[in-house]
Amino acid sequence: MATPEISQVLLTEEQIRARVRDLAEEIDRDYAGCDLLVVSVLKGAFYFLADLTRAMRIQVAIDFMAISSYRGGKGPSGAVRLIKDLDEDLTGRHVLLVEDIIDTGLTASYLLRTLQARDPADLAICTLLDKTARRIAHTLPIRYRGFEVPDLFLVGYGLDYRQFHRNLPYIGVIRDDFLRREPASS
Repeated sequence: MATPEISQVLLTEEQIRARVRDLAEEIDRDYAGCDLLVVSVLKGAFYFLADLTRAMRIQVAIDFMAISSYRGGKGPSGAVRLIKDLDEDLTGRHVLLVEDIIDTGLTASYLLRTLQARDPADLAICTLLDKTARRIAHTLPIRYRGFEVPDLFLVGYGLDYRQFHRNLPYIGVIRDDFLRREPASS
């Protein structure tokens, strides 16, 4: 599924599939016999969450949150608003926050504070992509990491550009000249 906006494929479908299986095996081993609740944020982590939990062999409950990030200008502001909260009670449960990508870490930090206040037995992060070059929040409990990625604009496998390209089966890099284009007027 080629698209002209992609300058290169950073991670192939096969690489992603293999790493997701490895992560699922690690999680199965670490959480065997535990009451595990997997929490994910809509919409980006949807593909990763689906593939990860299907590859897991332990029992797992799944719940979702939805958030909105505010940016007044360029760069991260760290202002986050909760749009959809969890339905599950976290008290005394092992909670694994599943993210598609951790960039600055500000959103993950907000989510961790929100979840920790609900008294889970354990709280950790599983992220498919870790963009450490842009990290601002450095004390995140990332227990499971798929790939460390460079500071590039990535799309595919849940990651989007203006809500497009999420459905690509690989992770690609958007061309710089494409990013500089203004959106078409209607």
